[in-house]
Amino acid sequence: MDTPSLRYRTTGPVARLTIDNPARRNAMTLDMWAALPELVRRAEVDPEVRVILLRGAGDAAFCAGADISQFSEKRSGEAEGRVYDAAVEAAQATLFAAGKPTVAYVRGACFGGGVGIALSCDLRVAAADARFRIPAARLGLGYTFSNVELVTARLGASTTADLLFTARTVDAEEALRLGLVGRLFGAEEADAAVEDLVTAIGGNAPLTLRAVKRALVELAQPAVERDTAAVDALVRACLGSDDYREGQAAFKEKREPKFRGV
Repeated sequence: MDTPSLRYRTTGPVARLTIDNPARRNAMTLDMWAALPELVRRAEVDPEVRVILLRGAGDAAFCAGADISQFSEKRSGEAEGRVYDAAVEAAQATLFAAGKPTVAYVRGACFGGGVGIALSCDLRVAAADARFRIPAARLGLGYTFSNVELVTARLGASTTADLLFTARTVDAEEALRLGLVGRLFGAEEADAAVEDLVTAIGGNAPLTLRAVKRALVELAQPAVERDTAAVDALVRACLGSDDYREGQAAFKEKREPKFRGV
């Protein structure tokens, strides 16, 4: 029997989180939702990690959403539903606010909570076989305010209404047009293209990445709650860093920079 899990490993500057529940098309169990924030934090505190990549195990699915087989036990009533929704919201919020760039790589099915995970990432890229759906209206499941807010922030109110009211499936080409994903690759080239993408991000200056990511997180807040001073401090740290001097030297010498995050 396959054991549902989130697998974590690092290769160079990339932290790789793999949603691994093949028996359920990589659906998320309650334990998996609860585990996601700690894995994101592990990547955040690792000085070697510069980018976080999420994908599903295999090519059939990124994530088919929450594991419906648990609903009768873990999401059967109002109290249980609140606990479950809180775990989902905490996982997505931690991913959204991660201090390092996050990339969701979608192959196959990306449904329900899988869409929420993908939209919580900074960048979403997909293979041509990807398909997306938010089927809450076909399950009689209430979609929480925070989830509606997330989809609306990424896609706009009209597209959100369309996807949630119809519960229809969107193919990869339409997902690109709607902004569900930012890049689309052929099925055969997708793995290599995503590796090139995360390698390129991972080779850039960590302090710059951190400053940009903090600015993106603050921009998602109401204007009166934004901590622009924190962003300014991170920008100043870039200007005083060894990496800033290394970047200039590499440019003059026409070579690849070697950034150390200091």
